[in-house]
Amino acid sequence: MVLKDYLSLYGISHFTTPPHTPEHNGYSERRHRHIVETGLTLLSHASLPNTFWPHAFATAVYLINRLPTTTLNLSSPFELIFHKSPNYSRLKVFGCLCYPWLRPYTTHKLTPRSKPCVFLGYSLSQSAYLCLDPSTSKLYVSRHVQFVESVFPYTSLHTTLPRPNSTTISTWIPPILSVSTPTSSQQEAITPSAASSQGLPLFETTSPPAAPFPHQASSAPQPSPQPSLTTTEPPIPVPPPTQHRMTTRAKNNITKPIQKLNLHTHKPTFQTTTPTSISQALKDQNWRQAMSDEYDALVRNGTWELVPPEDITNLVGCKWIFRIKRNSDGSIDRYKARLVAKGFHQRPGVDYHETFSPVVKPTTVRLVLSIAVSNGWSLRQLDVNNAFLQGRLSENVFMAQPPGFVDSDHPSYVCKLHKAIYGLKQAPRAWYHELRQFLLTSGFKNSHSDTSLFVLRSSNHVVYLLVYVDDIILTGSSDTLVSQFVDYLAQRFSLKDLGPLSYFLGVEVVPHRLGILLSQRRYIQDLLIRTNMADAKPVLTPLPTSSTAISLTSGTPLSDPTPYRAAVGSLQYLSLTRPDISFAVNRMAQFMHQPTSEHWVLVKRILRYLCGTLDKGLLLYRDSSIPLHGFSDSLHAFSDADWAGNKDDYSSTSAYLVYLGRNLVSWSSKKQQTVARSSTEAEYYSVAATAAELCWVGSLLSDLGIKFTTSPVVYCDNVGATQLSSNPIFHSRMKHVAIDYHFIRDQVQSGLLRVAHVSSADQLADLLTKPLPTSQFLLLRDKIGLSTRGLS
Repeated sequence: MVLKDYLSLYGISHFTTPPHTPEHNGYSERRHRHIVETGLTLLSHASLPNTFWPHAFATAVYLINRLPTTTLNLSSPFELIFHKSPNYSRLKVFGCLCYPWLRPYTTHKLTPRSKPCVFLGYSLSQSAYLCLDPSTSKLYVSRHVQFVESVFPYTSLHTTLPRPNSTTISTWIPPILSVSTPTSSQQEAITPSAASSQGLPLFETTSPPAAPFPHQASSAPQPSPQPSLTTTEPPIPVPPPTQHRMTTRAKNNITKPIQKLNLHTHKPTFQTTTPTSISQALKDQNWRQAMSDEYDALVRNGTWELVPPEDITNLVGCKWIFRIKRNSDGSIDRYKARLVAKGFHQRPGVDYHETFSPVVKPTTVRLVLSIAVSNGWSLRQLDVNNAFLQGRLSENVFMAQPPGFVDSDHPSYVCKLHKAIYGLKQAPRAWYHELRQFLLTSGFKNSHSDTSLFVLRSSNHVVYLLVYVDDIILTGSSDTLVSQFVDYLAQRFSLKDLGPLSYFLGVEVVPHRLGILLSQRRYIQDLLIRTNMADAKPVLTPLPTSSTAISLTSGTPLSDPTPYRAAVGSLQYLSLTRPDISFAVNRMAQFMHQPTSEHWVLVKRILRYLCGTLDKGLLLYRDSSIPLHGFSDSLHAFSDADWAGNKDDYSSTSAYLVYLGRNLVSWSSKKQQTVARSSTEAEYYSVAATAAELCWVGSLLSDLGIKFTTSPVVYCDNVGATQLSSNPIFHSRMKHVAIDYHFIRDQVQSGLLRVAHVSSADQLADLLTKPLPTSQFLLLRDKIGLSTRGLS
């Protein structure tokens, strides 16, 4: 439609070629032939199977664009577009043996830095090579590769394969054939010993390969007889006479492979794609079964009832979402079909009212983990299956019958939803209220400071429960009580017991000799690969001291700010366990509206710092004793500010670090909303923000049943701000300060808080206010509570 509108706007007539007349479009057809012939030549020279045609054809286009042509006076298309000669030294022989540098992909120092791979061409989005590991079917993207252009790994494989005969079957079968999974008797005919005696190459497999269309002997009869495994030549189906005879990829046995190339197998492998529509899914028995399982589960759950379409103010549609879940080796685990409502059809005030659903705050998670590790409690993780289907709806929501499962007796009826379903705007809220009501009736109390925290007290024991949508963390002073509650919870909801806490919301919980380490190493590695910074040279600090001169107008604006915004957003999530980058990320987030080239260089600097500190994480100490009956001088905070450090508007930066014993549980680095007239005023604003955070943490600890014996302490390195927190001195210079900042004085005078002076050398929050010299940064980074995974 867009093309037709464009043509109509400019008065252009659109003509198409008649069927079976490729000569009318000879120029494009000749170009296609050139690419296909070049790609097939590359495959043949490297003895690669046709399943690699996407890589071969992409390489063919890459080479053709760089070859001189007489039509351009012996210039290449690349030179015509970019006005420079291509770098021919980068060209390598397709399909040859190569050794990529795999250090960014490895997870252990003792893992080999490289392994033999097959060169499959060039990355279209990066200046890198594509290297396939045949043993794991993993495709690596690497810039640093050593090539052996005279050796082709698949040549030896190709020469050892026998020609098809009456007793063997070729390892490579054209993907167009629809061959069922062999029966038990047929499988016995091809055993590893038999295959080795016939010269077939044996590849080690960790699990049997999954065929896309498995059918058991007891399944429904097939519409046509299946070819036998002893066929001398695999038959190619002949299309019916009425079928369009245009040559297609499928008829040439050329199919696009799935992302995980399953090359190490004895059985025939076939390409499996995820359907994008129900019409495609209904053609496959696997997807039909997955849809039936999902539909039966919804019916058993009492999700809806069919009602006549009378007095319906709004009808919400629905659709099927399909996904193939795979094992770590790329084989198919199961086919997953999910029915989702089209929430964009919902109307506010008719189909839903409130949609907010709380989730546990990161500070609460760190606080509970700190208490658990300090007292030697075990940590347990649960996952609720199909959580959103458990919530009950308070509104009248009507949904169309699921496609493919329309009731034949009542085709015009609609589904009146009794329970939530995926896609509804209020589904998360309904699930939270369902779980909350169950926990309250089970004896838990809901925290007022964080509504995703629940506390159960039983005689001399206590249990803490944290909820993040369908992920649950459990800990308590009695493992028996925790196990009893898990069994009780499993009677109400379908649970997946994940065992000891090890990975929660992208954060790894790693055992450490001093306690536990909260690390996001895997997340950092993925981020570095996404930003093409995995091979970057590490640096010692996130930002250089000269970055204080960076302003909104420094550099030239980026033509596409999306990569910058995506990287900064990922870094913000990463700061959940990395306070050492909080200031740098907060500073870079201030340029999201119109980032420039200099801002992008500084973001890359942060990524380079992370590249060298992959193993760093937040350490929660075991020896920081926090008894439930009360503790002394364990809740304290450091508050600091950088006066007028922002050269765009001369605003200041506030920062604080909140500790529970030795464990860092909360921190912040934030630009002040008000321009301070003096350093004392800036520090006073920061102390006020720190006091507010301490007040909330204290309330949270009270909900957890932990009592104070002394008041929390705020350490500030500014004498004026320290004195101002206790007495209204400097009135002439502070009378313009808003009243809400003076609540800290009431906290101090009432004995709920103490503000003490600390020297600048011992001010830990200085790390979060400005770029520091390398030596000072490294010293404070080790002091605030970061440690290395290598000590675990």
